[in-house]
Amino acid sequence: MNPEPSRARRAFTLIELLVVMSIIGILLVLMAPAFTTLKSAGDVTSAADTIKGVLDQARTYAMANNTYTWVGFYEEDVSTASTNPPTPGIGRIVMSIVASKDGTTVYDPNSLAKIDTTKLIQVGKLTKIENVHLASFTDTPLGTGSTFATRPNVTPQSTYRIGSTTPPNSRTPFQYPVGKPEPVAQYTFVKAVQFSPIGEGRIDNNTDYTLQTAAEIGMVPTHSTTVANANPNLVPNRLAIQFTGAGGDVKIYRQ
Repeated sequence: MNPEPSRARRAFTLIELLVVMSIIGILLVLMAPAFTTLKSAGDVTSAADTIKGVLDQARTYAMANNTYTWVGFYEEDVSTASTNPPTPGIGRIVMSIVASKDGTTVYDPNSLAKIDTTKLIQVGKLTKIENVHLASFTDTPLGTGSTFATRPNVTPQSTYRIGSTTPPNSRTPFQYPVGKPEPVAQYTFVKAVQFSPIGEGRIDNNTDYTLQTAAEIGMVPTHSTTVANANPNLVPNRLAIQFTGAGGDVKIYRQ
């Protein structure tokens, strides 16, 4: 028996191959935006994990060394390399951890002023995260669960949420680098979180260090310096990194 006819019946025709290739091409075009979104979501999740790690490191250092630590937040233009002085903008979050040398708060609570850098030491290196933006959310979560919409409600929002427009600039800022009476500072951190020797976490603001039930750092993804929406409450893949005041425990809530 000649097997050629049987093999011919099982083969694909040129038209069938072209149809299959066209379908694959259409599916790839349709799926590309989904892949982009997934990558963006992954990037912002990784950024949130990094911020959580920095906060945990600062709290652990404060407790282990019986001292006070501060985590400073600064945002600069991601479209250019880091400069000195820095270029304020969108897209690159810079964080620095410093600690009190003598275990005190190193500032007078009754007369808040810039922290004397000779009383501080640097803890680790600067941390820089690209393609993310500090965001001041104005939503009012329910405070009844463990999702973004039901996370603890931070009040007042303007004081205890670190974002692009909040909180008011601290009256006890610190600089990087530290260690000199008047260093030529590359960064001045006017937004910061303070941890005490017993692990309490407080937002550093322009009036006091009031202990809160919860405080948060808001964050959204960017494409270079572009944010998806001018209203941070409408940006997809937004994140809130919250920490409790008394325990200083850090948790990530994702929309």
